[in-house]
Amino acid sequence: MSSDPAATQAGDPAPARPEGQPSAAAGTAHPKAGDAAATDATAFNPGAENVASAQTAPTNTTVADAAAAASLSNETAGPVAPRKGPLSFLSGALTSGLLAWVCLGLSGRVVGYYAEHPPHYDAQIAQSIATALKTLIVGMCFLATFSFAFIGIGLLLTFLRSLRPAVAARPS
Repeated sequence: MSSDPAATQAGDPAPARPEGQPSAAAGTAHPKAGDAAATDATAFNPGAENVASAQTAPTNTTVADAAAAASLSNETAGPVAPRKGPLSFLSGALTSGLLAWVCLGLSGRVVGYYAEHPPHYDAQIAQSIATALKTLIVGMCFLATFSFAFIGIGLLLTFLRSLRPAVAARPS
């Protein structure tokens, strides 16, 4: 911890650290039994995955210390993905629309193939299996067409909505 004998006395709060620097207890797996500051900091954080990384501030924290602890815990949780912009929505809508168009062409060809070559077997069980398989294949082709088209329409509407300026929400 600290080499300052005045800061290590029992009952004294942990010395303040500069913002952005991790605490010395962040690298240890278990706090010492007499380390009240580390124990109290983790007692009110039951959802923490890594208890050792949550031990960053003493019990009498200020707003700046709490903000530093929150930023430190956010850094350990992983990087935050940037917000998506209108260009991302437009490219997704165009890609999904293109895939819907390809699936529609595939669906038409599958239906045309089965219209020209219907399955015909002498055994009733084989005929039943072939008909079920034909229905499954045609259904999956049209399901893919519908799914891509619906996603494309949704992304297109999201793109149009993202072009409008943001309106400040009124308090309710």
